[in-house]
Amino acid sequence: MKKLTALLLISALSVGALVGCGSSDSAKPAEGAQTASTEGEGTSAEATTFDEIKANGYITFATEGTYAPYSYHDEDDKLVGFDVEVAQAVAEKLGVEARFTETQWDGIIAGLDAKKYDAIANQVSITEERQQKYLFSEPYTYAYGAVVVKGDNDSISSFEDLDGKDVALTVTSNWAEVAESYGGTIVSTSGFSESIQLVIQGRADATVNDNVTFLDFKANQPDADVKIVATSDEATESAILIRQGDDDLQAAINDALKELRDDGTLKSISEKYFGEDITSPN
Repeated sequence: MKKLTALLLISALSVGALVGCGSSDSAKPAEGAQTASTEGEGTSAEATTFDEIKANGYITFATEGTYAPYSYHDEDDKLVGFDVEVAQAVAEKLGVEARFTETQWDGIIAGLDAKKYDAIANQVSITEERQQKYLFSEPYTYAYGAVVVKGDNDSISSFEDLDGKDVALTVTSNWAEVAESYGGTIVSTSGFSESIQLVIQGRADATVNDNVTFLDFKANQPDADVKIVATSDEATESAILIRQGDDDLQAAINDALKELRDDGTLKSISEKYFGEDITSPN
């Protein structure tokens, strides 16, 4: 699994490029949302971000708002999603209100640098490069590479079994590189939806993606005749991103996440959106 682990690290670094969408380069506040001031009224110049959050009574999270099932608008145009509910639960533990600023992925971290919001809750993968410049909370999402086959397929039970098999994938994806490293022959598709359909139709033996993408698919199409037969040993971890220097806010968010994990809230939110718990490592 060493070569798969290395490739998964590459995949983690490219997650941001895959999830960004929208047409505006500027941050767009959600209806009713406000941007937290960097100097709350009545606070001293020495006040920390967390001091200001407590004084103001709210914490502002950045999120895309166009990235289902993590952060999106429902049929009533209400901002909802897995990351949204996790952020709201964290805020409740902090004793404040959660407010959200919606912005494109390609500008979301720059907005944190500019202090347009206090933190980012948008499936930000933990990478060494980011850890040099920012603080992360403890992970609240663990995604593993997964081999997906048709329900009656008993010939594939591991990544190694992809050798000589037809694997439906986008040829430019990191997952195609993973499949090819195990000897798989790529059947080119436009994305996961087409890949999974080729597997169901028997026109490909398997596809490879992260297990969370598959769980989201199954949550929406529970009767689809496909299954996961193997997962990677290493996970891509996602967490709340915080500015360097906001150590007290990081500690408070970590305490909140621990309470939410211990009382079952994180698991409950995960099962609502994915049917399984993706908030703890396998």
